[in-house]
Amino acid sequence: MARPIWTGVLTFGLVTLPVGLYTATQDHTVHFHQLQRGTSDRIRNKRVNERTGKEVGGDRIVKGYELDEGEYVVVEPEELEEIAPGRSKVIDLAGFVDLHRVEPVYFDRTYYVGPRGKEYAQVYELMRAALDRSDKAGIATLTMRGKEYLTALRAQPDVLVLHTLHWADEVRDPADVVPELPERHAKASSRELRTAEQLIDALTIDWDPHDYRDTYEERVKKLVAAKREGEEVVGEPQPPEASNVIDLMEALSRSVEQSRSRSGTGGKQGKRAEGSKGGEGGKGGKGGETGPGGKKGKRREPAARRERPGELASLSKAELYERASAAAVPGRSKMTREQLIEALTRAGTAA
Repeated sequence: MARPIWTGVLTFGLVTLPVGLYTATQDHTVHFHQLQRGTSDRIRNKRVNERTGKEVGGDRIVKGYELDEGEYVVVEPEELEEIAPGRSKVIDLAGFVDLHRVEPVYFDRTYYVGPRGKEYAQVYELMRAALDRSDKAGIATLTMRGKEYLTALRAQPDVLVLHTLHWADEVRDPADVVPELPERHAKASSRELRTAEQLIDALTIDWDPHDYRDTYEERVKKLVAAKREGEEVVGEPQPPEASNVIDLMEALSRSVEQSRSRSGTGGKQGKRAEGSKGGEGGKGGKGGETGPGGKKGKRREPAARRERPGELASLSKAELYERASAAAVPGRSKMTREQLIEALTRAGTAA
């Protein structure tokens, strides 16, 4: 089992829960070594004294804050720890916010949060279930490895996760960094907007991360294998040209028709939410019924079920989303838990 990278306590109100943080992701990027051209000699980076040019050992290196050119204040690790001894071991939830109010640009890294002992399992599950039901995130600060982080604690089906967030002054204003952003008054025509929304609806799918893989990493490995065997390396096709703004409406309309025809044939587009998955059936559901001769027939729409508000209120957001998928509720991927309940109630009343 992995060891926690940080241990401390999670507090909200008068409840204190000992927890540990665990790295939630891992890097699978293909890594290269630096070599001198024409040889197999590795290039190494060394830490050297700028003035003398001599290499310096790690135990002789300290941190210094530059006040003026050539003038530094040396700060020891113990001194940094002493200025916030208590906070370095506490995740104090200051409040809770709706998850959809936190823009994705603020999210940085993700950690799993686990209880430090079986005796805390009940308190841990209570907090996880409450966050899941409320569809909210707890906001807190955390001091770790000599740095203070703004964090968001949220629930997944089986575990609590902690996201480190960027501070507000770390997020750039898009108007300052992205040239030629359209002005707010430069709105698309209502006809173009409706057609674009139809295209989005036609291409709406259920999110399953296992449907995707890093194809660039695979191409890099194939490139290395081909060069090792002395084979010819075939390049990838060039990206398509930008759409002609004059023919934008035609391009949108053709895209909608193309996506509809693909979903009707039961091909690869069968993974779409309105296609093979068929909501609660998942991958093994009846979204693309296989008829005689092994050919996929027309998808049978699931029968609408009459939803009772009291029953819906007892479900988690994940369970509500599954029912919304089965009922083909439009726009469900962006709905909060309360909006899913309202949409399912309306769908059941209309059935």
